[in-house]
Amino acid sequence: MTADQAAQTRRRYRSPRREQQAAETRAAVLAAAAQLFGDRGWAATGMRDVARAAGVAVETVYVSFRSKSDLLMAAIDVGVVGDPEPVPLDQRPEFTALGSGARQERARAAARLVTGIHQRTAGVHLALREAAASDAELARRLRAGELRRRISVEQGASLVTGRAVTREECDGLWAVLAVEVYQLLTELRGWTPQQYARPGPTHVSSGQTRKGRVWTSRQGAWRGHGARR
Repeated sequence: MTADQAAQTRRRYRSPRREQQAAETRAAVLAAAAQLFGDRGWAATGMRDVARAAGVAVETVYVSFRSKSDLLMAAIDVGVVGDPEPVPLDQRPEFTALGSGARQERARAAARLVTGIHQRTAGVHLALREAAASDAELARRLRAGELRRRISVEQGASLVTGRAVTREECDGLWAVLAVEVYQLLTELRGWTPQQYARPGPTHVSSGQTRKGRVWTSRQGAWRGHGARR
């Protein structure tokens, strides 16, 4: 065997145990980062703090995440989908479920999905907003993330209502379903996540009425009166 062949063999070798350990370490780092960013905010959380909380060396954190900014964005991405698997939100069962069953069932599925995302990302999202105020690159990432969220809202609303939603309807839903609204209700008004997810007359109206379709926040936001099933 030549030296080149030996090198290729080494490159092809994969250790499932090492890969599993690396994945577990990465997950522990991301969990620690999400907790610390959410509790302390951006400025008060350092890479060494995250390493200490995850029980690893700070060099280990830098192996997977080149910077504190990359770590924060990765923590947000994992929070949105709920795990570190590289599967986009719109390809996950909880998202595709928005197009299955009766409209009430689809609306409840949407409410569970949005509430779960907010529960996992509210803290890290605040940290991102804090960081974006003084970091142009993170401000750009924040804006890009919001535009991606709008696309997800449009896709989800179309699945729930069974039709294409208008630009105004999508914009209203995008605004009403923002994590800031969730934070206002749960942190300042004392709502539980269950209350947030539950439709009812107490829900804040988005103020949009168009051709007989009245859109309300959270689960009600996914229901358009007069829309096709």
